[in-house]
Amino acid sequence: MARILIVDDEAPARKRLQKLLSDSTLASLVSEVHTAEDGVHALQIMETERFDILLLDIQMPGLDGFDVLDRIDPEIRPVVIFTTAFDDYAIRAFEANAVDYLLKPIRADRLKKALERARTLLGHTKDHDDRLGTLLEWIDSQAMTTVEASTTHEPWLEQLSIPYRDRILIIPVADVVSIEIAEGITRVYILEEDPGAPRPRLRQHIVNLTLDQLVRMLDPADFMRVHRSAIVQFSHIKELIPWFSGRYKLVLSGGHEVIASRERSKAVKERLRI
Repeated sequence: MARILIVDDEAPARKRLQKLLSDSTLASLVSEVHTAEDGVHALQIMETERFDILLLDIQMPGLDGFDVLDRIDPEIRPVVIFTTAFDDYAIRAFEANAVDYLLKPIRADRLKKALERARTLLGHTKDHDDRLGTLLEWIDSQAMTTVEASTTHEPWLEQLSIPYRDRILIIPVADVVSIEIAEGITRVYILEEDPGAPRPRLRQHIVNLTLDQLVRMLDPADFMRVHRSAIVQFSHIKELIPWFSGRYKLVLSGGHEVIASRERSKAVKERLRI
């Protein structure tokens, strides 16, 4: 029997799944059911709790389902079953990579079949991990290919102008550790000197530019888009930690972390001559 974590930002959807999972016909498949109200909450729970199966919604604020999947420690990752309202893009991704999903509103018979398939993977997850890795690579490549193919060779950006309270900060791009986007908001992570601290600290600022725009403006000798939602500066990469399916976690200045896609992990290693 499996310990299951439901991750969905909509309370009615969580309650419906809990009700379906409590049905007596699933007694041989389900031992415990826990819930998380969003992706951040799910990652916090999984720091201390272990689960066999993750019922993971795709469309959530903050971290969507793909972002959550990126960040789960591969050593503790449950078998993942995605849940989604009709989303042609996501469904094409799942079907192209043979990853299981449940279409909302979820039917009891479909849920049972998905749980039975998931049970067969418990303890034998390599194939499942490979499929999830390929899925994430597909999502990343769709987000990055078109923009980078049109990258021009204009004079590269040397500083960023960032609105901050009642002023505008002028930040040299050499201080930029990473640039990341979530829910359409672009955040620049900057290493700043702090007179009261023994070492520089990492701060984040919001800018009115997209990653697509910024990747065209930054010198590719110094910056790389390593993920659909992140650009990093090579000089701030301090460690590479193997993740899963050929992906690496990049540990940056200030202890900041970014997961690189499989193809971009290879490119980062080549650039760093590893």
